Parts: sequence; C-alpha cells; structure tokens
Amino acid sequence: MGNISFFALAFRMKHITRWGLMRNSISENLTEHSAETAMIAHALAVIGNKIYGKKYDPGKIAIFALYHDISEIITGDLPTPVKYYSNDILKNFREIEDDAKSELIKKLPSELADDFVDIICEKCSEEEKKIIKAADKLSALIKCAEELKNGNSEFSKAHESTLNAINSFDIPEVKYFTEKLLPAFYLTLDEL
Repeated sequence: MGNISFFALAFRMKHITRWGLMRNSISENLTEHSAETAMIAHALAVIGNKIYGKKYDPGKIAIFALYHDISEIITGDLPTPVKYYSNDILKNFREIEDDAKSELIKKLPSELADDFVDIICEKCSEEEKKIIKAADKLSALIKCAEELKNGNSEFSKAHESTLNAINSFDIPEVKYFTEKLLPAFYLTLDEL
C-alpha cells in the first residue's frame, strides 16, 4: 500500500508559519492563509458570475485555492523578498515546488490520486489561476491591514507593495472586491 500520508501531512499546514522575516503582532499559519484565500477566491468567482456574467465554478475555484500552497508542507514558506530576488531563484524555486507537489501526490492512495492531481498541480484555466492569485494577494493585503491596525508599522511597505500589485490586476471581480468589500477590513470590531 505504500506511504499514504498525504492528509496527515496536509494537516501539518498549521505548523508552517507565514511572514517569517517580519515581526508579527498576530501569527499566521498556512492553514489560516489557505482557508482565507479559498473564501476570497470563492467570493471573487461569485462576484464574477453575479455581477459580470462569468461562468466560474465557485466550488472548484475555492478548492483549488484551498490547496494553492500545499507544496509549502515540504518547502516551507519562502519569504517574498527571497523568492522574487532574481528570476533564477524564482525559476529554481518553482521547480522545487513542482517536485514537492509530485512527492505529495505519491502520498495519496492510488485510487484517489487522479482526483487530486489537477488540484495540487493547479491544472485550471488561466482565468481561474488569475482569480486564485488575486485571492492570494488579497489575503496578504488583509494580513497587512490587520498588522497595521495593531500598530505594527513593520507591514507598511508590504501593505503598499501588495496594494499596488492588486491594483495592477485587470480583473473586474478584484476591483469590485477592493471597492465594496475590502474597506470593512480596515474597521474596528465596534465599527463593523
């Protein structure tokens, strides 16, 4: 039967801490980030369908987003300044991520593997990938906003660069989210 430890490993995502180079007032782990990214991706897909007449499958997009960083169980969370320091580093890291995904797939029972390969290897349309990437960035922006609300100026540059990245997306669903839904993340509990 082999080592069918995929889910035991997946449940260790909660031990992968994000934002490793930053002083955090609130710790964030990979499970939290993945769940939030999945919620945002689902919302973006629903917005696309309801407001812009798209034909997304929100459930599929949410599942793909839920697993979007699964390779970090093996690689850990490489800080953005390191990962994007050069094209060579990024290319090499993408290869390492692909190898990690292949290893994770091997840890599934063979009768289930086919149902997870596309999800783990992110085999979806380019439009769906853009929605998931935007959700990932929005999750990062929300983390930065929470840190700034807690008086942690360590996240001010990350907030600025992430906001700029989000504003550069040419995706109407993202614009809708940032204009209508994102402002609430900057409010206090009493203001909600």
